[in-house]
Amino acid sequence: MATTQFEAVDARRCFPCWDEPALKASFKVTLTVPSDLTALSNMPVENEKLDGELKTVYFEESPIMSTYLVAVVVGLFDHIEDRTSTGVVVGLYCAVGKSDQGKLALDIAVKALEIYTKYFSVPYPLPKLDLVAVSEFSAGAMENYGLIIYRESDLLYHELHSAPAKKQRITIVTAHEVAHQWFGNLVTMEWWTHLWLNEGFATWISYMVTNILYPEWNIWSQFLLETASGLRMDALEKSHPIEVEIYHARSVIEIFDAVSYEKGSSVIRMLQSYLGDVTFQKSLSTYIRKYQAKNARTEDLWNVLSEVSGEPVDIMMHNWTKSTGYPVIHVQLTANILEFKQSRFLLSGFHVDGQWIVPITLCIGSYERQTKFLLEKSDGRVDISELVQYIGDDVNSNENKHEEDSQENLWIKVNVDQSGFYRVNYEDKLAVRLRKAVQNNYLLPTDKFGILDDGNALCQACEQSLSSLLMLMDVYRKELDYVIVSRLIDVCYCVLKIAIDAIPDSVNELKQYFISLLMYSAEQLGWDSISGEDHSNSLLRGEVIEALATLDHDKTQREAMRRFQILLNDRNTSLLSANTRKAAYIAVMRSTTGERSGLESLFSFYKSTDVLQERDRILRCIASSADPNVVLEVLNLLLSDEIPDQDIVYVLGGISLEGGRTAVKWLKDNWERILAKYGGGLLLTNFISLIVPRVNSNEEADDIEAFFASRMNPSIVMNLNVSIEKIRIKARWIESVKQEHSLPDLIKQLTQRK
Repeated sequence: MATTQFEAVDARRCFPCWDEPALKASFKVTLTVPSDLTALSNMPVENEKLDGELKTVYFEESPIMSTYLVAVVVGLFDHIEDRTSTGVVVGLYCAVGKSDQGKLALDIAVKALEIYTKYFSVPYPLPKLDLVAVSEFSAGAMENYGLIIYRESDLLYHELHSAPAKKQRITIVTAHEVAHQWFGNLVTMEWWTHLWLNEGFATWISYMVTNILYPEWNIWSQFLLETASGLRMDALEKSHPIEVEIYHARSVIEIFDAVSYEKGSSVIRMLQSYLGDVTFQKSLSTYIRKYQAKNARTEDLWNVLSEVSGEPVDIMMHNWTKSTGYPVIHVQLTANILEFKQSRFLLSGFHVDGQWIVPITLCIGSYERQTKFLLEKSDGRVDISELVQYIGDDVNSNENKHEEDSQENLWIKVNVDQSGFYRVNYEDKLAVRLRKAVQNNYLLPTDKFGILDDGNALCQACEQSLSSLLMLMDVYRKELDYVIVSRLIDVCYCVLKIAIDAIPDSVNELKQYFISLLMYSAEQLGWDSISGEDHSNSLLRGEVIEALATLDHDKTQREAMRRFQILLNDRNTSLLSANTRKAAYIAVMRSTTGERSGLESLFSFYKSTDVLQERDRILRCIASSADPNVVLEVLNLLLSDEIPDQDIVYVLGGISLEGGRTAVKWLKDNWERILAKYGGGLLLTNFISLIVPRVNSNEEADDIEAFFASRMNPSIVMNLNVSIEKIRIKARWIESVKQEHSLPDLIKQLTQRK
């Protein structure tokens, strides 16, 4: 098989060209290939000439397009196809024998094409669209015009071996890549500075399409996980604006990150929420029609949105895209006056002035008592007297059934439904009331999520104590909502990372506390799926059992090992579903300390299976051992030919808490070999972003900085700076936690609660 990947600046390595997005041309591709293989390009085949064992394939001339979107694929494929209602042929190509696994993505692509055609009021401009699964691909997928290329695991769905999360992933990725045919291919950013116009919009609208196709998934709640990722990245001093200046072609690789994708899509969601769906859709279709077959800048989009909506969108959005960071809104209540102050939020704890035009939404005691306004200055005041007077009078409110004191009902939630890209820091009395509102189940899942996510971030920034975060986490112990429990699990991991150095004597008790927080959902869900159960319950089961295995919960690990042994004897057993296998594999690796039998049995299973989904899942777990020597052995596999290059991201993402320092030492010891093997493409940055932040001290940060001072590479500069900053943030947090002398006693108390 042969395949191209030209984004961002590799078309120039294939044919002479001005390899910049704004310099569009039409292309006529001709390929000479072995006659038994299939040749694909952006356009349909116009003619073929056979010459013995070779054939020359002539493709139709393309419409005007950027060089980075030109593509060819040659290989031996199975092929299935369908058509849209307007006659566009949609084909799917994959390895021989796997075409059944392509039916889901093919169906989604056809439906997505029809949805976008209607949404943008502009038809898909090519006569065909092909989706191709290739066996080695550094990205997840690439939106080449008319020829979308995927790594197999992001296109092929196996009814037996794919977990529910994989079906969701394939849906979102396919919707994302098809969206690019308009946002990116038809209308292209003028320069890489405006990459977010491609990626932010494709990310946001892929969730819109997924919600249309699977409304029962409640996908907009899960979008908050995207927002949380953007908020984490953009709370760093070494972050970058959504619109980032690109001076060196190779450095483009680094901005395919959480700012371009997750922050970009979240800011769009915030603007859509403010302007309204109808106005937003009308604006986007106007924009696409105006700039089709051309290039555009961020300002062009804002101008169209301003014209259609009548709102000063260009002024409103200026700082959101041109400035690094986002605001934290400090909220205080004096009498019936709510006072707001904004400043830039930084995990480093530094106080920096910053001013955004922030769409503030808030509700008081009930979702029926809402108000909203634009915070355009550094501070603002809102008189809530009229909203407050109804509290206590509303006999239908849940609050009155549980609370007698009307002041207790005066909970105030800012950033309703978490539609805004900012954090909120409440004064103590408001924070306590909000905690009770969470406990009494007065809030939407999205708002419960936001309170927990903000609490975790404020604790990391040393704006709040770890004690207060742990007490906040305690009110979530009866939760069953997927996004909330998923975030709760992430916060548990986040705290454990620094607890090892901050409160080493309390780590085991802290693990027991975190286990107790998850036991309610674990007991409700069990190991085995129920026919017809909710999609989010299926997702949650896998994550909760996996977390319990990672936290070394004895009962979970024993049950996981029992089921794994059954799996080894019967590959098709129903006792270990696709959804819970990852938990079992982690349990196997967590039990691998001092001896290698767990690693040997799991890696032997990896090598013996040809099921793609199984191989990916195993690779995500094999570095999760608590034994650093086992982690080292796994990392050395990445320098061999045992694991495909594209799959290193799975292994690196699964390195255990205990293996972090070993991984950093391995990185430095083997940097030249890593550079030689992975330095030519998109994969290199993963070694920095997934390994370097795993240590916790300023001394280690200094050592890494010194090591790379003479080994700098343009494609890792930003990732390295970000990773070192993450270490220093943890070091500061550790010192802060060490000052909380009552913390060990609090952890003991919380562990004993039911």
